[in-house]
Amino acid sequence: MTKANIRKIVTVVEEVLTEMGQPVSPPTRRAAAIAVIANPFAGRYVADLADLMDIGEELGALLGEKCVAALGIAPSEAQSYGKAALVGENGELEHAAAILHPKLGKPLRAAVEKGAALVPSNKKRGPMGHPLDVPLGHKDAAYVRSHFDGMEVSVNDAPRADEILVAVAVTDSGRPLPRVGGLTHQEAEGKDGLR
Repeated sequence: MTKANIRKIVTVVEEVLTEMGQPVSPPTRRAAAIAVIANPFAGRYVADLADLMDIGEELGALLGEKCVAALGIAPSEAQSYGKAALVGENGELEHAAAILHPKLGKPLRAAVEKGAALVPSNKKRGPMGHPLDVPLGHKDAAYVRSHFDGMEVSVNDAPRADEILVAVAVTDSGRPLPRVGGLTHQEAEGKDGLR
């Protein structure tokens, strides 16, 4: 039985073919899967946020799998990931933290295979249609600079005052035409989450 009361799911794929007039080959691709859910604690203070933590676990798997499917790749081909939540006005930032931090990461890592590095995250409060930046980082090695990135998402009718917008983003590549040096995707070992 699902704990999340999901109103809608939106999936977006972005593909960059050229950058500054230069071809990007192969194109860089990012996918975001966004769930708009009811906030069970909207409008009131609740000390025990375990229900939101369980919802995070559920959404980590669901949204991670949707991103991988949208990109049309095998889980092992995912290169970077990130997570974010936008809480409607009757919620609090701690509601977003409860969804994103204790339990969402493990099923997301399973959806993209491995995931030795921390999952970058962002949380904020805002009205319907407000943009939300999902930070991105290499899934196995945080020092891969070419994968320091982000994806902006928004849903025109969410979050309503008593809702939370939860987003996961996954890529099959780094930024288009990266040129700032450092550890590369091919060199990353993913043993300690850093290198």
